[in-house]
Amino acid sequence: MPGLSEGLVYVDDHLLVLDKPAGLLAVPGRGEDKQDCLSERARRMWPDALVVHRLDMATSGLFLMGRGVHMQRVLGRTFADRAVDKQYIAVVAGHPGEVDATGTIELPLAADWPNRPLQKVDAEAGRPSTTRWRVLAHEGPDARLLLEPVTGRTHQLRVHLQAIGHPILGDALYAPAPALARAPRLLLHASRLRLAHPATEEALAFDSPPPF
Repeated sequence: MPGLSEGLVYVDDHLLVLDKPAGLLAVPGRGEDKQDCLSERARRMWPDALVVHRLDMATSGLFLMGRGVHMQRVLGRTFADRAVDKQYIAVVAGHPGEVDATGTIELPLAADWPNRPLQKVDAEAGRPSTTRWRVLAHEGPDARLLLEPVTGRTHQLRVHLQAIGHPILGDALYAPAPALARAPRLLLHASRLRLAHPATEEALAFDSPPPF
């Protein structure tokens, strides 16, 4: 099964955590050519594995699945209640601040219906959306950021960073041409998950260093 055994981070009777490569769908898309995805590969090995959350195709990193409908529901509520600590690493164009500078982006997001799958900032129809960021390092004209999505909207990190003038490098949907050209892929990686085990309440901690 291509790419799955190497990407297994954790498995027990209740959940599994995988490390998704960039360019692989997390869940099936529309059309026969979009059925190969991480969740379906996982289900071939663990038939009870069910999707709890999603990652964009272009994003790499930690992806959690529940084993069985009950665990899927419990974990889904955990995400909905914002009881999961999620962190991402991104490289963005420009410097939002000095190293260790922090900030919060609060911009409502909605689907850009004429241009799906794009999302957009929409003050009237958008859903409240919040992202926290911290500058980890300056890398020439760019910056490496730690991102914490407080909410979990579609493309939230990508739209929020573009909206404040610091698009993620390699973002084929939202970055202007110069920022797109500076990376061969979207430089966004789901690097950390922290949550209570849905059956035992043990504190679980998973980390994945970014491959860029």
